[in-house]
Amino acid sequence: MKRVTTIALTALAPISWGSTYFVASELLPPDRPLFTGVMRALPAGLLLTALARKLPAGQWWWKAAVLGGLNIGAFFPLLFLSAYRLPGGVAAVLGSAGPLFVVGLAALLLGERARPRTVLAAVVAAFGVGMVVLTAQARLDPVGLVAGVVSSASMGAGIVMTKRWGRPEGVGPLAMTGWQLTAGGLMIIPVAALVEGAPPALDGGAFLGYGYMMLINTGIAYWLWFRGIGQLSATSVTLLGPLSPLTAAVIGWAALGQALSPVQVLGMVIAFGATVAGQLAAGSAGAPRPKAVPFGSAEETNRNVSMDLTGSPVRR
Repeated sequence: MKRVTTIALTALAPISWGSTYFVASELLPPDRPLFTGVMRALPAGLLLTALARKLPAGQWWWKAAVLGGLNIGAFFPLLFLSAYRLPGGVAAVLGSAGPLFVVGLAALLLGERARPRTVLAAVVAAFGVGMVVLTAQARLDPVGLVAGVVSSASMGAGIVMTKRWGRPEGVGPLAMTGWQLTAGGLMIIPVAALVEGAPPALDGGAFLGYGYMMLINTGIAYWLWFRGIGQLSATSVTLLGPLSPLTAAVIGWAALGQALSPVQVLGMVIAFGATVAGQLAAGSAGAPRPKAVPFGSAEETNRNVSMDLTGSPVRR
């Protein structure tokens, strides 16, 4: 029962990320994804670090920077580059392939056995997401494809390394989340300044949207995500990823009036069923813990892609 509760709480993170497109399209300034990434990560990271009242020590300065770079600093810009050069559906499918990277890296670095049932669940989930979000007009831009694949690989490496390094003694998931969000947000600032220029003017709706992004969509969501990584296998956590694009599809239908075809509904059922099956497979795997590696409530910046159903840019 404890594992089921942990899975349910961890699943709230990708479900929350599924609301990103709606909030960004309805409340935030257009075409400022990197600025949005900074506003999501840096204030939330500083707030969580202040609440935890603990800073990294020794080797954890560079470890927190590496994890923050993989989970936030590299992942966000690559995700947005992919989203702006590919239709939303293609970017979402590339994102949903992230569990396959995690399965391979977890087997190599964590000793988590890559069971065929787990691999099959990841493939079927990505197929289901594809049924929901891909359109016949989907175009394949090489730069966007590379960015999408590398962003998924960055996310996968972030999950596995977070699991491998664990967390230092006496440090809880709140501090670990704050360290990573702060480091990642600081890395995005120069990229955002170079690509997007000065920050845009913000109205009341933008403040509301960024407040939601910072507190709920990032601060709480990533804390739950990283907490889950500390208590579940890396594979189990990453197989929750497809819940993000599925949530985005449901919100698009319920709040934005986007129609869902029978094929898309079937794809949602397939992806959700594969997600549940993946949890059952991962739970029965009995993956061993890596020796001499701290095993705690660590973190990841997961990734999952929010999208609209008409092929508009993805925001997450």
